[in-house]
Amino acid sequence: MNFRFKRLGIAFIFAALFVLAHFLIWSLFNQAYLLIEAPKVVNGFAYAGYQKGQSPLQRVFPSTAELANDLSLLKPLTNKVRIYDSLENTEVIPLAARLDMKVTAGAWLDRDLDANRRQINALKQQIKFYPNIERAIVGNEVLLRTDLSVPQLIAYLDEVRKETKLPVSTAEPWHVWLKHPELVKHVSFIAVHLLPYHEGIPIEQALDYAMYRYQELLTAYPRKKIVISEIGWPSNGPTINAAVASQVNQAKFVREFLALSTKQNFDYYLIEAFDQPWKTAIEGWGGPYWGMFDANRVQKYSLQGAVPEDTRWIIKAIWSSLIAFIPILFMAYRFNHWKLGGRLSLALLIQVSITTLVVAWNLPNEYYYSLTDFMVLIGLLVGMLMTSAVLMIYGVEFSEVMFKGKWRRNYTRLPALPKDQELFVSVHLACYNEPPEMVIATIDSLFKLDYTNFEVIVVDNNTKDEAKWKPVEAYMAKLPSHFKFFHLPSWPGFKAGALNFALTQTNPKADVVGVVDADYEVTTDWLADLVPHFMDDHVAVVQAPQAHRQWENNFFRRMCNWEFEGFFKIGMHHRHERNALIQHGTMTLVRRDALVKSGAWSEWCICEDTELGLRLLENGYELRYIDDTFGRGLTPSNFTAFKSQRFRWAFGAMQILKHHLPKLLGDSNLNFGQRYHFITGWFGWLGDALQLMFTLGSIAWTLAMLLFPRSFSLPVSIMIITIICFLFIKAALGPILYRKTMNCRWIDILGASIASLGLSHAIAKGIISGLIKKDGVFKVTAKGKASASRTRFEWIQPIKEEALLLGALFACALAMLINRGFANIDAQIWVALLSLQALPYLSAVACQIIYLKQRNKD
Repeated sequence: MNFRFKRLGIAFIFAALFVLAHFLIWSLFNQAYLLIEAPKVVNGFAYAGYQKGQSPLQRVFPSTAELANDLSLLKPLTNKVRIYDSLENTEVIPLAARLDMKVTAGAWLDRDLDANRRQINALKQQIKFYPNIERAIVGNEVLLRTDLSVPQLIAYLDEVRKETKLPVSTAEPWHVWLKHPELVKHVSFIAVHLLPYHEGIPIEQALDYAMYRYQELLTAYPRKKIVISEIGWPSNGPTINAAVASQVNQAKFVREFLALSTKQNFDYYLIEAFDQPWKTAIEGWGGPYWGMFDANRVQKYSLQGAVPEDTRWIIKAIWSSLIAFIPILFMAYRFNHWKLGGRLSLALLIQVSITTLVVAWNLPNEYYYSLTDFMVLIGLLVGMLMTSAVLMIYGVEFSEVMFKGKWRRNYTRLPALPKDQELFVSVHLACYNEPPEMVIATIDSLFKLDYTNFEVIVVDNNTKDEAKWKPVEAYMAKLPSHFKFFHLPSWPGFKAGALNFALTQTNPKADVVGVVDADYEVTTDWLADLVPHFMDDHVAVVQAPQAHRQWENNFFRRMCNWEFEGFFKIGMHHRHERNALIQHGTMTLVRRDALVKSGAWSEWCICEDTELGLRLLENGYELRYIDDTFGRGLTPSNFTAFKSQRFRWAFGAMQILKHHLPKLLGDSNLNFGQRYHFITGWFGWLGDALQLMFTLGSIAWTLAMLLFPRSFSLPVSIMIITIICFLFIKAALGPILYRKTMNCRWIDILGASIASLGLSHAIAKGIISGLIKKDGVFKVTAKGKASASRTRFEWIQPIKEEALLLGALFACALAMLINRGFANIDAQIWVALLSLQALPYLSAVACQIIYLKQRNKD
């Protein structure tokens, strides 16, 4: 008991110190920025009174009380507002008069000439009726949008000017005024928009750039008064070239401009008073965030004092620290035998993942999401959650393998039993449609076993071609009587059915059943060195690793070999530590009594070996792994066979997961570690299925952004960057573990990584099929030398889906860069994500090309 309390205390201190360090890092990266002090008076604000959830596009308008409240908020800062429409929110003018505020009235013009007439008439009436209107602006960026021609706009300007002595103008960006000097003759003043953000100017140069354009207009039209009718910077939005939208940048620009205006005496209107979420529909996701106040009427930054980058960082830091504390405490307690480096690395992954999810969860407090945006956010949150889960699972394996000392469950060969004490072993070999010379070589290796008390049962099921099974039968007939051959012309249950038949033919004296694949040539000491483990009554399975031969001089086979090798050198040890072994259908020995009592081989599952291993664990048995080579088989003959094998494993994994989920989650003999491994062990493959769905979603979203840019925008960059970083970390863990645990070259690590990525699409299809289907078809993995293509384009068949997805992702990336600009950082981030999503499909194409080149050499 005292030991447990001490262990818990150490874990608590570790977790507490770690989350405290995490909070301190938050504080270091969220120091407030010291900016220039600005006067607390603003000359004027551009004002639209729409509240959150309101929009002129939906004909949902603010109430009089809401407009009055807005103006009351602005009154301490300014005495002037600019409005854009003469028909909507008309109460603003009299409400402003009550507060002794001046109004620059506006008429909204577009392509609808009837609507324009109503706007002009209403503006003229307002000018006559309200004395607090100090000037009028007829049209806003009409020429920029090309809604009207210059003569049409001039006609409207002249009409209004004839009926009032007030100054009248129209509002356009600086370059429109320079392009149309004839327009200047028909206005009382120049109303110019100076918005360097839209021109991609970096914040450091933005104010100088705006003033340069202002001076350019002064030089071009020295006799005209210039009113800056819009100037400002957004707190959020897409990055345009070097222009970055942020709260600090918004405060910096506004403060510097206001400080300058005290010297230059500009006549200006800040764009704008309040954030306007409805503008997303017409300006994209950068449109809503130009206000000094957010849509909830909270001031986003002060005009004096330091400005924080993130006003909510303390809340985020506290929540992410508190949430992470529990899993870090659990990890530190359960894995107290790990070295400090292992616990630190896993704690770091846990904290980073949870912090990222907390930040993402808080995004709706910082952005104005439409229904479409929420759908994307939910999709990205699911993607981040799954990516984080996969990363955590890989992280547990990485931390244990990298930093753990010795394995606690580390079994090796045992001394051979005396001949008179040998346990009887029945070796079963199931084959279907296999090359006879390959099967005979396997049988020959079994004949040479240095073991006395055994038999060999070969079952050929459903092979129609006599040329394939007859030579095996003839060869077996020459061997001693304990070598038996059976041909089953029509037999159900695939490989499991054949093995169950072999069980019925097994010598009653058999204590152990051994299973080898048809291509495996075993070593003479296989039984002698491993069977002694069964002297322990708790042991039900003794598993040796799969190993391969004839791969050294063929790079495609090298790739396959090292890809397989990674699991047996890393994953099997990791699982074996908690007696959660994945049993394999070759080089495996099973206690016969346990096999029979557990229900024999499951014919409903196309991965009958792994399913049996889990069943035996549920019955309380021990499974042992001896990491030593006792036999070598052949790698898949081609990339098609490689994919087919992995598809079958993925499909079978889902069959097992669905069938055993009640015991994995509910009442059973399984301990926590076994449940953990058999639930999470397939998360990597589930991640491949998720990758496929997100790839299709990314392609669809890119097309939507290209075709409907107002309705679909790039997701928030921080989420995309996070997913990219997670994918990079996940990709790096494997090669690092390979380098530590295996004696292979970097070129082989690269080849194994390409092979693993190249199988991603096949695994994804296997996972999805296994989830929605009940029954699968057992397809034998072709081994040995592959035949040449029969047609010119047959080589593309195995990778046609991957090639199509690769082409689609490449086209989407190129189109996005062309559409948004190669220098657009948000587009670059999105293209980086598309590029990462393309890697599995590029790897599949590479695998097929490498295979073809090696086949042609052979």
